[in-house]
Amino acid sequence: MFLRFMKDFVIKNLIKKSLLNYKPDVTQEKIQTVGLLIDESYFTKESELIEDLVAGGISRNAIDVLIYKDQIKKRETFENPFFSRRNVSFKGEFQKKEVSDFIQKPVDMLISYYDVEKPILKLVTLQSKAGFKVGFSTIDKRLNSFMIGTMAEKHQEFVSELFKYLKILNKV
Repeated sequence: MFLRFMKDFVIKNLIKKSLLNYKPDVTQEKIQTVGLLIDESYFTKESELIEDLVAGGISRNAIDVLIYKDQIKKRETFENPFFSRRNVSFKGEFQKKEVSDFIQKPVDMLISYYDVEKPILKLVTLQSKAGFKVGFSTIDKRLNSFMIGTMAEKHQEFVSELFKYLKILNKV
């Protein structure tokens, strides 16, 4: 319990320092590739979310998914790459290759699909090489280029609002 608190404290300070000079990138390019960061502790319908994105015009092969879960059981399996608090060092470095690859891969848009602030998820969003970052309005406003005011359980509403504004911004 104490170690979890200490790790969160160190990561929060790392994020705080990084956000002082941080400005989210906003590219004028059309959205071709998407990174999807999902907190499965609260939202378990990632396949439905992906299908909604595909219905909106994003190719399924162009969507990279990374799943975060607070506690991962030993026999639990996931379709997509996943990580937990255990995969992050006290220095805020990710010890799992899938997470590092997700962060380093340049994508046109990152969708941070979590509406409860967790330092580890904020760190992934902050370090991502995405050209356009989208998230929920309940998360730190400095992290994302565009924010949608809804709840994570309402994924259809989120996707419809997202595509409505992406068309206005001429991104799709």
